[in-house]
Amino acid sequence: MTISSDLASHTADTSLGTDPALEPVAGRSPTQLAMARFRKDKLSMAAFVVVAVYLLLGILAPFGVKFGILDPFSFHSSAKYLDIESGSIPKGFMGGISWSHPLGLEPGTGRDVASRLVYGVTFSLTIALSATIVAVSIGTVLGIVSGFVGGYVDAAIGRLTDLTLSFPQTLMLLALSGLAVAMIVQAGVPAGNVAQALFVILVLGLFGWPPIARIVRGQVLSIREREFIEAAKLMGAPRRRMYFKEVLPNLWAPLLVYFTLTMPAYISAEAALAYLQVSVKPPTPTLGNILTDSISYSSADFFFFFTPAFLIAVIVVSFNLVGDGLRDALDPRGAR
Repeated sequence: MTISSDLASHTADTSLGTDPALEPVAGRSPTQLAMARFRKDKLSMAAFVVVAVYLLLGILAPFGVKFGILDPFSFHSSAKYLDIESGSIPKGFMGGISWSHPLGLEPGTGRDVASRLVYGVTFSLTIALSATIVAVSIGTVLGIVSGFVGGYVDAAIGRLTDLTLSFPQTLMLLALSGLAVAMIVQAGVPAGNVAQALFVILVLGLFGWPPIARIVRGQVLSIREREFIEAAKLMGAPRRRMYFKEVLPNLWAPLLVYFTLTMPAYISAEAALAYLQVSVKPPTPTLGNILTDSISYSSADFFFFFTPAFLIAVIVVSFNLVGDGLRDALDPRGAR
C-alpha cells in the first residue's frame, strides 16, 4: 500500500513537472559565463579588489580633504618633527611613523605622506582615466570607420596611424610643452596645474590611439561580414547606426580588456612625465611628483622613496592582472 502511494505521488509530481530530475537547466548568457570564469581566477579577483580599493580611494579622497580627515598640505617643519641638522629628515622610526602619521612625514616640509599619497591617487587616476578615454574613443571611432568602409578611407587612416606611431612622443611632449600649455590657457583653461594636467591628458590620448584603432579594425573586418550587418544594410540603416548600434556593441570585450591594460600604462607615464617636469607640480600631489620629490631622499629616508614607488607598482600590476583575467575569461580558447 505504501509503495503504491509513493509511486502514485511520484507519477503526479512528474506529470506536474516538479520532479527535480526533470527540472529544466537554467541557461546563462556569454557575459554570465565570462564573469563566472573570471571569479574562479583567484589571482585576478585579488587584483580586482586592489583596483576597487584604488578607485574608491580616488573618489573619496577629495571629500576626506574637505572634511579634514586628510591633511596633505599642512607643514610640520619645526624641530619637534624634523631633524634640522641632518637636512630636515623626519625624526623617529622610519621617517616619523606614528599613529597620527602612519606613513611618516615628508622630508623638508613635514607634510603627512599618507594624506598626500591618498590625495595623489585622485589626480593620477583623473589624468590616467581621462587620457585612456580619449585614446580609446579616438581609436574606436577610427578603427570602426577604417574596417567598415575599407578602400581609400582604410588606407588613409592606416597611413595616419603609421604617422602617429612614428612621432617621438616624449620628445614632442617636452619640446611643445610650453607652447601647448600657453595655447590651452589662451583657450580659457585656468593657468597652472589645470592647464598642465589637460596638456598631459591630450598628449597621452592623442598619441595613444593607434594600437586600439588597429585592434578594432581587425575585429570590424570580421563583424562586417555577418548576417545582421547585411540585414541592417537591406533595411536601409544609416552609417551612424551601423557604426554605433550594430558594430560597436560587438566590440565591448576587446575594448574592456584594452582599457584595463592602458590605464596602468598611463599611470606610469604620468610618473615619468612628472620626473621630466611637464606634469602637475607640487604642492598638488600626484603619485608621479611625490615619487619625483622622494628621489632626492632615497638614501637619507629610503622609506619615503619606497612608499610611492611600491604603491605605483602595486597599482600597475593589479590593473594588468585584471586585464589578463578579463582577456582569459572573455576568450577561454586562448591560453594564458
